[in-house]
Amino acid sequence: MLNRIIKFSLQNRLIILAAFAFIMVTGTYIASEMDVDVFPDLTAPTVTVLTEAHGMATEEVEKLVSFPVESALNGAPNIRRIRSSSAMGISIVWAEFEWGTDIYKARQIVAEKLATIEGKLPEGVDSPLLAPISSIMGEIMLMSLSSDSIPSMELRTIADWNLRPQLLAIGGVAQVMVIGGDYKEYQVLASPEKMKYYGVSLEELEYAVSSSTHNATGGFINQYGNQYIIQGVGRTSSIQEIGLTLIKQLGSNPIYIDDVAEVKIGAAPKIGDAAVNGKPSVILTLLKQPNANTLKLTERIDATMASIKDQLPNGVALNTHIFRQSNFIKASIDNLQRTLIEGAIFVSIILFFFLWNWRTTAISLIAIPVSLLVTIIVIKLLGFTINTMSLGGMAIAIGALVDDAIIDVENIFKRLRQNTLLPKADREPSIKIIYDASSEIRNSILIATLIIIAAFIPLFFLSGMEGRLLQPLGISFIVAIFTSLLVAVTLTPVLSSYLLINERRLKKQARGSWIERKISYGYRNILQLILKFPRWIIFSSIILFIASLWLITGLGRSFLPEFNEGSLVISVVTPPGTSLDESNKTGRLVEEIMLEMPEVDQTSRRTGRSELDEHAQGVNSSEIDAPFILSGRSESEFLEDVRSKLSLVSGANITIGQPIAHRIDHMLSGTRANIAIKIFGPDLNQLFTLGNKIKREIEEVPGLADLNVDQQIEVPQLRINPNRVMLAKYGIRLGDFMDFIDVAFAGERVGQVYEGQRSFDLVVRYNEKNRNSAEAIENSLIDTPDGQKIPLHYVADVNVAGNPYSVERENVQRKIVVSANVADRDLRSVVNDIQSAISEGITLPENYRIEYGGQFESEERATRMLLLTSVGAIFLIFFFLYMEFKNLKLASIVLINLPLALIGGVFIVYITSGIISIASTIGFISLFGIAARNGILLVSRYQVLQEEGKRLRETIIEGSIDRLNPILMTALTTGLALIPLAMAGGEAGNEIQSPMAVVILG
Repeated sequence: MLNRIIKFSLQNRLIILAAFAFIMVTGTYIASEMDVDVFPDLTAPTVTVLTEAHGMATEEVEKLVSFPVESALNGAPNIRRIRSSSAMGISIVWAEFEWGTDIYKARQIVAEKLATIEGKLPEGVDSPLLAPISSIMGEIMLMSLSSDSIPSMELRTIADWNLRPQLLAIGGVAQVMVIGGDYKEYQVLASPEKMKYYGVSLEELEYAVSSSTHNATGGFINQYGNQYIIQGVGRTSSIQEIGLTLIKQLGSNPIYIDDVAEVKIGAAPKIGDAAVNGKPSVILTLLKQPNANTLKLTERIDATMASIKDQLPNGVALNTHIFRQSNFIKASIDNLQRTLIEGAIFVSIILFFFLWNWRTTAISLIAIPVSLLVTIIVIKLLGFTINTMSLGGMAIAIGALVDDAIIDVENIFKRLRQNTLLPKADREPSIKIIYDASSEIRNSILIATLIIIAAFIPLFFLSGMEGRLLQPLGISFIVAIFTSLLVAVTLTPVLSSYLLINERRLKKQARGSWIERKISYGYRNILQLILKFPRWIIFSSIILFIASLWLITGLGRSFLPEFNEGSLVISVVTPPGTSLDESNKTGRLVEEIMLEMPEVDQTSRRTGRSELDEHAQGVNSSEIDAPFILSGRSESEFLEDVRSKLSLVSGANITIGQPIAHRIDHMLSGTRANIAIKIFGPDLNQLFTLGNKIKREIEEVPGLADLNVDQQIEVPQLRINPNRVMLAKYGIRLGDFMDFIDVAFAGERVGQVYEGQRSFDLVVRYNEKNRNSAEAIENSLIDTPDGQKIPLHYVADVNVAGNPYSVERENVQRKIVVSANVADRDLRSVVNDIQSAISEGITLPENYRIEYGGQFESEERATRMLLLTSVGAIFLIFFFLYMEFKNLKLASIVLINLPLALIGGVFIVYITSGIISIASTIGFISLFGIAARNGILLVSRYQVLQEEGKRLRETIIEGSIDRLNPILMTALTTGLALIPLAMAGGEAGNEIQSPMAVVILG
């Protein structure tokens, strides 16, 4: 078949040239229009269910809201894990589906299951809502509003009603969460004393306030040929008019709302706050929809913000550069593109050095752009994006892309030169020489390419996040390599027929370049020397191989290398029960420390949560984003300094990570840390005790950083326990008593006040002095059915008790998590030491168990699968070798030599990082393919010479020298083209590909 392709190409040269020109133009256009992202979509299909349970205590939320939702979802098809977080007034349930499940199907399944509990949740609990679809790379931008002259309430209103709607209108924006400032609401603050004086009940006040903002419709009338709609206009945005609304008539005296309550515009109770560089601000967090192009979406957001900026009041500063994921994407793509170009330059230099002919060099190099552009076309057709992994596959392949063309053009050039040395009468036509030369090595080229592809097949057996991450790399590598084969059997012969048939030039280089002759001469001498001591060479190889195996046992293990995102995410958690003001103070202290670092010039802080947040963070939790630019020291030194200075902050658990890495950890284990030790059991206090025991047991393990225990402890709670006998004495029903607690102290939203298109809650509650202390609550007045008011302590006991701050569950079991990051040591060794320490030092009570989660699980699973499937790949490689040689002995010789390719890779990993990651493992797999290809080139030539009757020694020397040039060129282009990638491991975008390049280079 390949012969026919070569023949067709040479017979239709202009068609081939036109076809490849079309491919290059099409590929260039598609490349300019394709979506660009930092990674492939790594998000596990997850549906988040949010349920607001206003005023409910944590255990009530867990029992009455989270548990029914979890129970409804349990057993749904394709669900692999259900997690929940219950806190005061909020329940969040995450339903994680099997990889590959369509997210819209998953949402439909969840919606159907939630329909079964419709109406079964307690009164006052909102219906469960599905959070918008997003991804772990969904948080694409943070922006802030700040001002020294405008009140925080006005800033928050601008963010909620000017910025947020316009941002949500941009295609690709999934959610905009606003935090900070004061959330505006219209408040009716009742005075129990005045209500008692005027004989007004809380229920009467509620009804009057509710009716103060209602309109009514009276149908329509027809008069004088016109239709008039009848409307009663009661709705108002004036606090004076609301205050003048009648509650009831007392004799001849009207009782108005403002007779018994203060009507004002005020700030809603805060559940979160924000700051930029330590100064109070309003922060907007933008989440993108899955598959949205981050770079193009960022451009659209910038354009919208530019138009909005001019409409903002004087004195309001809009900062859209707090955090931008696009910066990391641009840096990653730019770095990879640069390494691609630098690799191509290395390839060009090597080719010209060996061939000493710009025409042969150009013919070989044309395979690079053609193969890369075809790869981009295929990636587009498969629905992938251009990202660091797909580009990384091309970068690793850059040297190998010219290998097939090198072998082909080198053989063509050699045969053409040999033809010119013959008498004119004996010479064959150049086209025939080109055809014969290409056909002569077609099988070797095909089998060599198939073997390299076979070496990458194990990647496609990876599941989960590791599969999502690495498969695009494998696809782009395989497509590029296979395309280079097609170039070698089509375009290379055609270009050779145009550029290499000049007789004068061929005669001039008939004996090859002087470099070729010098290398061949030196290699012949070395080969003759080596063949005198075959046993010593074999023995030395075995010793080196054994040494490399011994070194492997001492190498560390990790899943992925550290990303270089250029931004830190610092989680600061103060003890549960800490007020928002105290959390703000701690957060400001951390910001001040970070701003003193020369690498950091800006910080942003979000404390607590926004109203639409998918995390049940209390006001004791802060998240600080700190972009940094390294100057004068390495990232590890910088992080060590950060951890050292932040360790001085007392009374807070501090965890340091990076935005995307943080989210990957959270997706894998439900915790934003490298390692999660999950303790399951029924009692929260016992779980917390076990968590602290484990923390003490493992805190001396080398390499552990940011060691924390979930703060699921009891916090003070003011409990109002009704005395049923006394309630009955005064005729107060229990339901009315509970409604009173809700309205008087938490507040009841009874309507909306509209200011143009803006709407604000209208809330009724007792005034501040009647609800700001336990004593004030005890003495607050409650209505009785006969119109009297009595102190609350007549019918209830008010006391302080403990209540869990939050309850975390996984698969319907309570859990607590001990989390940690890893610094200056490999992940696998740290996990092994942790497991040993816990098994030796911790005895679990009955009904309690421990599970380990984190990146190491993916590393174990991926390594196991790669090793298993690599055995199959080796059998496939052996099959291809046998197809090439039709000789079991020759195929076995090549296969036996493959493990020797490990030697250099193992030694260079030992010298550099000392850690084998999944990326390094893939590098070793690639080495098998490269080594097998070189073995084919060599042994296939030996086979030809043996068939010609040459003696063994003569066959080895002559065959090795004959194949020296192509083998050296292919090995050097494959290896040295990776030098830029191997050297740039510390740059954004190269973190995963660089360890592969290091191994292959070794």
